[in-house]
Amino acid sequence: MLKAINIIAFDVPFPANYGGVIDVFYKLKYFHQQGIKVHLHCFEYGRGEQPELTNYCESVTYYKRHKGLFSLLSHLPYIVKSRVSKGLKKNLLQNDFPILFEGLHTCYLLDDVAFKNRLKVVRCHNVEHNYYEELASAEKNFLKRIYYQSEAKKLKAFETILSHANYCLAISSADKHYFHEHYRSVSIKNIPAFHGNDAVNVKHGKGEYVLYHGNLSVAENSNASEFMVSQIFSELKIPFIIAGLNPSLHLKHLVAKYDHITLLANPTNIKLQKLIADAQVNFLYTDQATGLKLKLLNVLFKGRFCVVNSKMVAGTSLAKVCIVKDKVTDLKIAIEATFKQEINNSIIEHRKELLSPYANAESFKEMLKCFS
Repeated sequence: MLKAINIIAFDVPFPANYGGVIDVFYKLKYFHQQGIKVHLHCFEYGRGEQPELTNYCESVTYYKRHKGLFSLLSHLPYIVKSRVSKGLKKNLLQNDFPILFEGLHTCYLLDDVAFKNRLKVVRCHNVEHNYYEELASAEKNFLKRIYYQSEAKKLKAFETILSHANYCLAISSADKHYFHEHYRSVSIKNIPAFHGNDAVNVKHGKGEYVLYHGNLSVAENSNASEFMVSQIFSELKIPFIIAGLNPSLHLKHLVAKYDHITLLANPTNIKLQKLIADAQVNFLYTDQATGLKLKLLNVLFKGRFCVVNSKMVAGTSLAKVCIVKDKVTDLKIAIEATFKQEINNSIIEHRKELLSPYANAESFKEMLKCFS
């Protein structure tokens, strides 16, 4: 039985308010609840030290991320080079507990001979070079696009370091297939993301608006928001709320043209969760079929109807509990139809059944097999 573990996080995993850190935070919290001592090592570059983490961890150690030109010009991916730390290696050698590397970002020490006999598990939140290629395609700024393209090439080359892991934990079935095909010597498991929902908890009755939410400083989400406004809700006169972190000036100006569209910048997590639960429809759209969208999992556990495009559910079994459409006309029809419906017990019970594999307890049980 696993008694203690080192977890290396690419960022400070609290507050749990975006993609990867949601998985990290609720994972370490669940480990703690099961009596496992967590030694958390995390890279801090703007979120600050978080006393909340000491409630769930035996120890929390922060390391500075070395951002800047020196890391950018390395042959290593920037997301890896900027997280190289002698202090991290020294601290990991103070015990012999298994090491969970959160993301390819944290894998610099994976092939270090000092850890040759340690149990090493890598959580892969994406096929990173595919993700960065998608970021490049979505990016309008020329210099950022060049950076993403360069990073994608470096990540593809660096990814071979995964052959030194004992296990690779993919976040979707599509990612599992990729890693299995490329790293036959490594045991590959598909383990869904940990999240903040203990059970499906959907409000009865009807909501009064459609909601889209996401980190709006990310090109993928900003582009999705602009698409929704200009292609769908410019004509669909249903109250529409866009909520998320750091929206662009362009998006603000676009939304300001329409009285029935509201932009909520930087809502608190409590406010955002209430928006999700109260919405009649959670509308999620993406041009990137990568990984598992944590926000999708969250809205399915606590929101009413969920309308998505096929890329949002790619590589998962979640299409069965969403209304999936791709054409603009079909999306409009689906939103109009669900906006008039009232969710019922039959829909909720069906969702509970199909979401059971995504429960934290199931993910923990599968992950524990890697450490036994």
